[in-house]
Amino acid sequence: MKIQIINGPNLNLLGKREPEVYGSSDFETFFENLKNSFQGVDLYYYQSNVEGEIINKLHEVGFSFNGIILNAGAYTHTSIAIHDAIGAITSPVVEVHISNIHAREEFRHKSIITSKCQGLITGFGLEGYALALLYLMNKK
Repeated sequence: MKIQIINGPNLNLLGKREPEVYGSSDFETFFENLKNSFQGVDLYYYQSNVEGEIINKLHEVGFSFNGIILNAGAYTHTSIAIHDAIGAITSPVVEVHISNIHAREEFRHKSIITSKCQGLITGFGLEGYALALLYLMNKK
């Protein structure tokens, strides 16, 4: 089973950026722990601050991977292009957010991409990625 995690803008700053919202752990350390916890899964990680690069990665893996876990960051609320890319691929996509987007600024309450995703996990910190992974593993 091959699962791609894709993180969007500013998520490269996890552990440094607003730790009261996003926690104090960097994603690379979390990802290593995730791989150790799910050794039967081929996990891949990609992060970009550039919308087009995220779309290119969705196109690259979206027809051959068993699933994609996507935290599109602020593009969640603005990117019709990412919405369309998710709709164009065959791999199931689970949308994940570290913070509870519904408990934050009103502009964060609306996700443009959710309608093309299998589901949405929000507000459980980094553990949301593990929850998404469990879902995709059971989906087979």
